[in-house]
Amino acid sequence: MKTIETIREQLKKQGLDGLVINGEWNRRYVTGFTGSHGLVLITQETAEMIVDYRYHEQAAQQTGLPVVLHAEHTGHKQKIFDEAAREITRLGLKRVGFEQQHLSYGNYERLKGGVTAELVPTFDFVENIRMIKGPDELEKMRMASKITDDAYIHILDYIRPGQKEREVADELVRFIESRGGHAVGFYPIVASGARSSLPHGRASEKVIGKGEMITIDFGANYDGYWADISRTVAIGEPNEQMREIQEVVCRSFMDCFHGIRPGMKDSDVDALMRKALIESGYHDRSGTGTGHGIGLEVHEKPLFSTDTEKTLEPGMVITIEPGIYLPGVGGARVEDVLLVTEAGCETLTPSTKELVIIEGVEA
Repeated sequence: MKTIETIREQLKKQGLDGLVINGEWNRRYVTGFTGSHGLVLITQETAEMIVDYRYHEQAAQQTGLPVVLHAEHTGHKQKIFDEAAREITRLGLKRVGFEQQHLSYGNYERLKGGVTAELVPTFDFVENIRMIKGPDELEKMRMASKITDDAYIHILDYIRPGQKEREVADELVRFIESRGGHAVGFYPIVASGARSSLPHGRASEKVIGKGEMITIDFGANYDGYWADISRTVAIGEPNEQMREIQEVVCRSFMDCFHGIRPGMKDSDVDALMRKALIESGYHDRSGTGTGHGIGLEVHEKPLFSTDTEKTLEPGMVITIEPGIYLPGVGGARVEDVLLVTEAGCETLTPSTKELVIIEGVEA
């Protein structure tokens, strides 16, 4: 597996004999294993799965790796680290990395107590590899993005005044599933009127009224990979202030779309997004993040903020999502899935970001 070879190259650079992977999505990325519990142990010479009886057959089928059966599983999930300790000892490893963001202190202590090897904390070891998407991943993400974009275009013909937010969200889910995707774990945000000032206002029983703006934030998953977009629509003509905030977030998004280049720091992207918000005087009403990486998880590295942590590279897939939120009044947000390229970026979700005004009879 190419990913395992990349991990081995990084192990050598960091002076490590091996790496224990227990983060759910890192484990899946490296091996293809979809079970809920298990460890991956990678060294320069070996790569193996450690699972309990529930997943012994599944792990062998999905990963193609040797599988070590943790036979002591009795519902006490922490005991799997005893098995990992035995493997580390059997292989004679001296310096073994672990995922500091994913290994709890209790399980770290359990692993440490079973080995003489030095345990070395690592940060974003697998996440840094995951940020650059391969051809197969990009194909899945293009399909997830197309399903998502098509769902948005479909919902524009569906929304009518008098409908409940939940009905709109359910129709988005139905459409996504009809196109071979799913939205399990990411139920659509549909927030209308004053509720649209809630950045994560999940769809409710509220009835959508005339003159209201609606923030819609959702995405499809296709074969394990996500898309994620936000759009703002209005039922009839909105008031002047609501039009203004929509125009500002569109301008903010377009600044990023035209300005993103490989080599930029994540904090540079954050500053680019905030430029229009600061100029318009709405910066203090935009408390959400600038955007994030996307792939196996809806939110993954890089994460855009004032912190400088990552550098953009071709092959990264990210979202940019400027928003303005006025409590008691309403809000607006725009978000696209963007592929970082050698020359800049490409949108994978090209449906219009402009305010769409829907005129229709009541449902």
